[in-house]
Amino acid sequence: MELTNSFAGLDLRAEIERLRKERNAVILAHYYQKPELQDLADFVGDSLDLSRKAQATDADVIAFCGVRFMAETAKILSPDKTVVLPDIDAGCSLEDSCPPEQFAAFRAAHPDHIALTYINCSTEVKALSDIIVTSSSAETILAQLPRDQKIIFGPDRNLGGYLQRKTGRELLLWPGVCIVHEAFSETELMKLKAQHPGAPVAAHPECPAVILDHADYVGSTRGILEYAQAMTGDTLIVATEPHIIHQMEKAMPAKRFIGAPGADGNCNCNICPYMALNTMEKLYVALRDLTPRIEIEESLRVKAKSSLDAMLAMASGTVGQGDLGPRRAVPVTGD
Repeated sequence: MELTNSFAGLDLRAEIERLRKERNAVILAHYYQKPELQDLADFVGDSLDLSRKAQATDADVIAFCGVRFMAETAKILSPDKTVVLPDIDAGCSLEDSCPPEQFAAFRAAHPDHIALTYINCSTEVKALSDIIVTSSSAETILAQLPRDQKIIFGPDRNLGGYLQRKTGRELLLWPGVCIVHEAFSETELMKLKAQHPGAPVAAHPECPAVILDHADYVGSTRGILEYAQAMTGDTLIVATEPHIIHQMEKAMPAKRFIGAPGADGNCNCNICPYMALNTMEKLYVALRDLTPRIEIEESLRVKAKSSLDAMLAMASGTVGQGDLGPRRAVPVTGD
């Protein structure tokens, strides 16, 4: 989406506040969004919990500052609400790695397997899956499945590999990866650890095994936030998309958070290029024009929702633990 200089002199924050009220909109921001978008959102958190929080509101419009699969999830759960995404090109490398037609053929080739699918996938792949999982719910769900049940896990091979190592379960892995978490460098991480002796490393399980092997804590974004709050030290190395550090610094200003480096020795290459497509200007236009709008054909939506419902039936308690809640609330001090 190309924007001109026509917004020069416009108080974007004031205009977004005005449109929020006029449209009866709720604004959601994922942890990986730019700080200015996080700071004006009604809710900041992980994708599924944000969608569920929006579903529980009486808002007519959901403006989702995240990526396309997240906005689609919001539409799956709130079909009667208008859902807009500031930039329709804000996709996801994991979603792109798993085209629905290829996933359908893969499933057909393994009819004795059920599909546990990471939420970072398209609506079409959700509709082809049996159970959707998040990084915080996957282990809980695996524990409820018979040991002899054959399982396809996609699209993230790193998360699937981590689950295999931790649980001892055999999983047939789809070969997708997150380009952000793949960019972390083991060599540069070891250099950073040497510069900060004693500082623990918290890593997201989407990271490759060579990064996870050096982590003191491996967990979801929620889990990393909780670990940061609970740790006794004052410095933490964070191996996930670095925009989460904004919320850590707001909630824990006395602690120091350092983004794990990429191959070039800095964390800039680990900024998600898709998340970065959303801007204040694009959010303003989305609220003003109610476009780009997310639309899902109803029969497809119902099929996709069934796999989400299966997850919530098995692990609803894993959702929404540790998010930072509504922006107008007092600063978070617990989880």
